[in-house]
Amino acid sequence: MTDFTRSRIEDFLYYEASLLDDWKLDEWLALFTDDARYEVPATDLPRDASPETNLFYIADDAYRLNERVKRLHKKTAHSEFPRSKTRHVVSNVRVLESDATGCRVSVAFVTYRTKDGHTDTYIGSSDYRIVAVADGSLRIRHKRCVLDLDSLRPHGRVSILL
Repeated sequence: MTDFTRSRIEDFLYYEASLLDDWKLDEWLALFTDDARYEVPATDLPRDASPETNLFYIADDAYRLNERVKRLHKKTAHSEFPRSKTRHVVSNVRVLESDATGCRVSVAFVTYRTKDGHTDTYIGSSDYRIVAVADGSLRIRHKRCVLDLDSLRPHGRVSILL
């Protein structure tokens, strides 16, 4: 049985945040399973909204997430070239439930994005489904970042990974 303690999950999530801040996007992508989902619902949706019936800012499966990372590496990704400086802060980590194969985790986050002399602040909570793979290491099967914002003003988009 895999150990899904809060301490182990926190270390994993802090590692994820550091990869994003250091723009190690390929290593970050490797934290996801082959059947992963990465979602950012629109700010006016209920917490349990489905991307099948609602408009999400981001609703990526593993393939689309891989393509997003590829695009962010290119100079043609104008909103992120040159790339933003970010700081991902993770707190209030709670392991809500776990079984032999994985756990459901809730965290609060603040992500600061600085570019062109302006800093945007994204606040919210993330819900994760984290699983253990054959070698016992942890992987993200599902990540949903729910923004606690009225809107995405003034920037109007999410061009970074939360």
